[in-house]
Amino acid sequence: MNLRTLRAFVEVVRQGGFSQAADVVSLTQSTVSKAVKTLEEELGAPLLNRLGHRNELTAAGEIAYRRALVLLAEHHDLVAEINDLRGLKRGVLRIGLPPVGCGVLFAAMFTTYRSRYPDIDIELTEHGSKTLRECLEAGEVDLAALLLPVDEGFDYQPVRHEPLMAVLPMGHSLARHTRIDFTDLADSPFILFEAGFALNALIMAACERKGVTPRVTARSGQIDFIVDLVAAGLGVAFLPRMLAHKHQHAGIALIPLDEPHTDWHIALAWRASAHLPPAARAWLDLAKEMASPTQ
Repeated sequence: MNLRTLRAFVEVVRQGGFSQAADVVSLTQSTVSKAVKTLEEELGAPLLNRLGHRNELTAAGEIAYRRALVLLAEHHDLVAEINDLRGLKRGVLRIGLPPVGCGVLFAAMFTTYRSRYPDIDIELTEHGSKTLRECLEAGEVDLAALLLPVDEGFDYQPVRHEPLMAVLPMGHSLARHTRIDFTDLADSPFILFEAGFALNALIMAACERKGVTPRVTARSGQIDFIVDLVAAGLGVAFLPRMLAHKHQHAGIALIPLDEPHTDWHIALAWRASAHLPPAARAWLDLAKEMASPTQ
């Protein structure tokens, strides 16, 4: 058993197939397939159930996947600590960001960081919250921007706190209200983000508290497209205030959402047990320095 084999297996699970995993780890599909087969032979148990084009973890596979994440993370921590001991002049900032809000929040930070630390390489990973958490657990990124609350086993540094706004077409009957809640919107179709986006969970949990079962008419991972669908009258959407204002135009109305426990709290998270390399610590310091006093 070696780390390359474990990484191939982890990516097959994460990406949902052998060909997708092969692209991520820069190997051929047959090599990835052979790696998983070798791992199954070493462990003496099947790890995946092949169901057509899908692969599902067996009971043994669940254990192997969980343990593989730990082993890969420990390997990264070992390399990071040794590099620090050597006093390397160069470093790598490995950071995971969600598609929602990362440009507004972090674009200026990247510019400042690059000007201060020109010799540090930046490896940026962009995923939804679920995959970012897995990347953190596996040690594939040192920091990830996640919505609070974070899972047990992670430490975090708050970055931004924003209330949610309802995004309505201008022709909507509630477009001139000063505040609305999910009860008001019970009969309106919702436009949500794609599966795996943490913002969806905030919205659905608030609806459940109000006894509202929303009718989801569309999903997208692109804010511009979601706002365009709202303007076209397809439904209503929800965005953190700063993103809503950034995308405001004549075809939509932005109404504050009068719902407790739906604020968008984003933080930079890392494994509590991890060794944070200097490049990651410098990013945290910069985030604190550049934080708005109104957040």
